[in-house]
Amino acid sequence: MNLDLSTELNFQTSRSSGPGGQNVNKVESKVELRFDIEASEILSPEVKVRLLDKLKTRLVQETVILVTAQEKRTQLQNKEVAVQKFYKIIEEALVEKKKRKPTKPSLADVQKRLKTKKINAEKKSLRRRNDFD
Repeated sequence: MNLDLSTELNFQTSRSSGPGGQNVNKVESKVELRFDIEASEILSPEVKVRLLDKLKTRLVQETVILVTAQEKRTQLQNKEVAVQKFYKIIEEALVEKKKRKPTKPSLADVQKRLKTKKINAEKKSLRRRNDFD
């Protein structure tokens, strides 16, 4: 699903603890991306419900996804990283898992299991002490 949510993304910058040397103390290179699922006008109601359900552990303030990036030295690079992370999270949340089809074990599998059970039972019975000794 190709969604362009870039118009609804909110960015905030702050000083980073990542790479950058002494530059880190002067420049705000850390980027926080916020996206409010509930307030989105692009997403359909069904997609909103699905995202809120799948991403409930990642949400702040009930409906806001927060993604931070401070791996790179510049604000622009960190902004690109944050956007990539965000789209990956959204993409993974919208993928539907396949339903498992219950299957029965084959006759050969059942016979093999019973045969190994019998062999193990015989092994263990041979380990028992005889009361007649």
